[in-house]
Amino acid sequence: MKRTRCLVLLVMGLGLSQASSARLNVFACEPEWASLAKALGGELIAATSATTARQDPHRIEARPSLIAKVRRADLLVCNGAELEIGWLPMLQRQAGNRKVLPGQAGYFEAAEQVERLGIPEKVDRSMGDVHASGNPHVHLDPRRVLKIASALSERLMSLDPSNTGHYRSRLDDFTHHWQQALERWQRIAEPLKGARVVVYHQDWDYLFDWLQIVKAGSLEPKPGLPATAGHLAKLRQSLMEEPASAIVYTRYQNPKAAQRLSQLTGIAALELPYTVGGGEGVTDLFSLFDETLKRLLQVVP
Repeated sequence: MKRTRCLVLLVMGLGLSQASSARLNVFACEPEWASLAKALGGELIAATSATTARQDPHRIEARPSLIAKVRRADLLVCNGAELEIGWLPMLQRQAGNRKVLPGQAGYFEAAEQVERLGIPEKVDRSMGDVHASGNPHVHLDPRRVLKIASALSERLMSLDPSNTGHYRSRLDDFTHHWQQALERWQRIAEPLKGARVVVYHQDWDYLFDWLQIVKAGSLEPKPGLPATAGHLAKLRQSLMEEPASAIVYTRYQNPKAAQRLSQLTGIAALELPYTVGGGEGVTDLFSLFDETLKRLLQVVP
């Protein structure tokens, strides 16, 4: 009897220990939001990303493994503004987890927390892959990231109110270090102001808006459409008249068009990280901006 009682107490103790160390399961659609959630939640959350820096966040396969993760999630953190419209709704339907459906506390869209650029007055198929809710790539403006961090922290507190103090402390720490980094980034990025840069897609609009970089052209004839020889020829002519400092692309984009235009114009083709994991040493949001600025400053006079 005494041994049985000890075993019961041991099992109860283990149960209490597991309950006290229980974590919020966060399913992030992109690496940047998984990184932000980890920074704000620390050991109280387990965050996973549906995509990597090598995957186009517009288009991924709704794999069974992702469905299982959504089914277990307490909080879904995605970009929104229709970036994931081609695959996220399918994951949500298949997972059957009502907690992470739109309108629920477990559903969080980063783009909804900030003012968006590029909201079109009208949308039709002739315009290409245009997002009716505006440009979704909001994570590349550190000023907007700070607003998103505050809103996400509030959501974590509402889902896990017993640990409000923990989340508030981590937000304060993140905000303090982010503001310091933002001042440093703005100081070292001063030479980039007014620089002309060719892009692959509309990924960089928020970064350019922050740094006052001028978009000198796009490798896509229309958003979402691949580059053609005729379009590159037109770009070449335009760049001969008004040169640019770089042609930028990301790890998930085919570099051939950027490299071809570089051959035609002599302008450097430059891969930028775009998100966490997009380059060596790019392990969080701080290093994402550090590396992005470092690479841009290497090619801009």
